[in-house]
Amino acid sequence: MGVDYSKLRDPNAEYTMRDLSAETMNVTRERGGGRDVEITDVQTTMVDGNFPWTLVRIYTDAGIVGTGEAYWGAGAPELIERMAPFLRGENPLDIDRLTEHLVQKMSGEGSIGGVTVTAISGIEVALHDLAGKILEVPAYQLLGGKYRDEVRVYCDCHTEEEADPIACADEAERVVTELGYDALKFDLDVPSGHEKDRANRHLREPEIEHKASIVEAVTQRVGSRADVAFDCHWTFSGGSAKRLAKRLEEYDVWWLEDPVPPENHDVQREVTQSTTTPITVGENVYRKHGQRRLLEEQAVDIIAPDMPKVGGMRETRKIADLADLYYVPVAMHNVASPVATMASAHVGAAIPNSLAVEYHSYELGWWSDLVEEDIIEDGYIEVPEEPGLGVTLDLDAVEEHMVEGEELFDEA
Repeated sequence: MGVDYSKLRDPNAEYTMRDLSAETMNVTRERGGGRDVEITDVQTTMVDGNFPWTLVRIYTDAGIVGTGEAYWGAGAPELIERMAPFLRGENPLDIDRLTEHLVQKMSGEGSIGGVTVTAISGIEVALHDLAGKILEVPAYQLLGGKYRDEVRVYCDCHTEEEADPIACADEAERVVTELGYDALKFDLDVPSGHEKDRANRHLREPEIEHKASIVEAVTQRVGSRADVAFDCHWTFSGGSAKRLAKRLEEYDVWWLEDPVPPENHDVQREVTQSTTTPITVGENVYRKHGQRRLLEEQAVDIIAPDMPKVGGMRETRKIADLADLYYVPVAMHNVASPVATMASAHVGAAIPNSLAVEYHSYELGWWSDLVEEDIIEDGYIEVPEEPGLGVTLDLDAVEEHMVEGEELFDEA
């Protein structure tokens, strides 16, 4: 029998002076209209996709169930189980208070960043689905309403010959022509054959020229038919990133993503302000507090929060509002299943500065099988009008693709 994480002792959670539970806050007034609903349970199931996705379900005494998703990886299911007692008996409509309640309760376990925030994010997404179902409105309505009926999707592209410029250009052509996308992304942190040392983050001139050849081949092949971004995955030194970005200025680059590691904002700012190549950052910092300096110091041209990682749907909305103060668009990083992908689309519909939402699973043939609805069509997600997120899990498909040793959560 495994550990019961819901019963782990945490003095910080037990004695926090900022307990925001309904009982402590005296949130007891009757609400009427079918809105007096209580959470009875929280469960997770991990799916073995191209990432190990953690799906979340919140159950209520009204028989209504909300489904969400936390950013992939180990630890999130255990942390969600740990937080379940803090949610039982609460009204799921109090999304903002409950999210902050979990942040405060989990402060000793690292709720300023990392997997603790991603676990809270998965719960927060499920609360939006649940609240939308209770109130009989789509999730975007809970975020302030709609700017657009459909949200643009950019396809994260890969090829077996990822370092070959022609192979990348051929794949770009296929994704545009056959799959219908008008927005793409390719990796630039790929072996060039000219590396001398993988640890020092330095790019030699032949390496920069190799990366420029990939950018040239892809952008020239698709022309004006598609926007193309390029990802560096936090790989290079500040000086090398500046040289690379400067070299790419002659090409039609949508953005250059994460050219330097995320910890040092000063270096990030210097890189961004050294070039006219648009720089995008954001997936590896947490909550609005983590994104604040990037925006205030104009260290990004485009902000890229990962919604089920950064703090959830409302937190991403808050980041978008902060970005809008600096006229910065939002391109949501996303490597999720259809659940969080649709949740990101709801956020994209509700914020004015939405640029696009990432799709990272076009090579996974069964991605769309996890839900009953169609998600992406011709490179766009039509935001549903059904209550909540507007997606219905196919539990047979979920069970078929669960991580080995995982258990399926209860039906709605």
